[in-house]
Amino acid sequence: MSKLGLGCGRMSNANSDRRESIATIHAALVAGITHLNTADFYTSGHNEMLIGEALKGSNRDKAFLSVKFGALVAPNGAMYGLDVRPQHIKNYVAYTLKRLNVEYIDLYQPARIDLAIPVEETIGAIADLVQAGYVKHIGITQVDDNTLRKAHAVHPIKLAEYQYSLFNRSIEKDILPAARELGIEVVAFGTLAHGLLGGTWSKDKVDHSNAYIPLFAKENIDTNLALVEALREIAAAKQMTVAQLAVAWVLAKGDDIIPLIGARKVNQLQESMKSLDVRLTERDVQSIEEAIPETKIAGGSFPQMKFKNGVVIR
Repeated sequence: MSKLGLGCGRMSNANSDRRESIATIHAALVAGITHLNTADFYTSGHNEMLIGEALKGSNRDKAFLSVKFGALVAPNGAMYGLDVRPQHIKNYVAYTLKRLNVEYIDLYQPARIDLAIPVEETIGAIADLVQAGYVKHIGITQVDDNTLRKAHAVHPIKLAEYQYSLFNRSIEKDILPAARELGIEVVAFGTLAHGLLGGTWSKDKVDHSNAYIPLFAKENIDTNLALVEALREIAAAKQMTVAQLAVAWVLAKGDDIIPLIGARKVNQLQESMKSLDVRLTERDVQSIEEAIPETKIAGGSFPQMKFKNGVVIR
């Protein structure tokens, strides 16, 4: 497993360039970033087909393909529900294998867990696919520590995927200790807090994709931008960008944590990879966390979605 993973979802955005996206995947593999993170519902399968094209030839053996499944997405791109019923999982895998043009998936995981379906049943259905050779490893995402333990008892969980950034450290309380006890590595998405830690955000910037996130609400954004500026001072002193420092902080939190970077251009990939060269001391980590104290963060960084019978409950 590489120390960084490449989150490929943004490569299928309307303003993304197909050739540049494929070049970015190739550059990542050459640089040793093997973990390619996607989902069957990213742009209705387009992302899987894009990755499949990039992996033609000898590139398949260089990649560790991580795929999420189960989210129900409308034609306008909005997520409206979840379907992780065990009897449907084989069907999902069949379509994913076709779109990726591969014979197996390295890691397969439900996008969320449906509270109406015992997690043991969902993981058990994936375990059958492991036995059949279509899936190598099982992952899970955004579950509590108790559910993580239940899932791991059915079949070893290789990776658990959670949002983790300076603006969301909730996994440190119960989930990260449980994962470490069980020997499960953690994949960290959202390390730049939906762009807030990208270093270029301003309250006048228009980005409707983040409008639903409380961090960016009118009553919260000024407070959070002030915290980013405090982090910028530390980054400047270390001659790096805010984004590089934010990713380096996640890397410094443990060798068992793999941050995802959302690069969709080669130059973005190269900039993000510079975080691998950063060595933060314990004092550095403390200073960074003091610059963005949890008690000062205004608003949540992720809507808490739970599902029952395939419908969102809040």
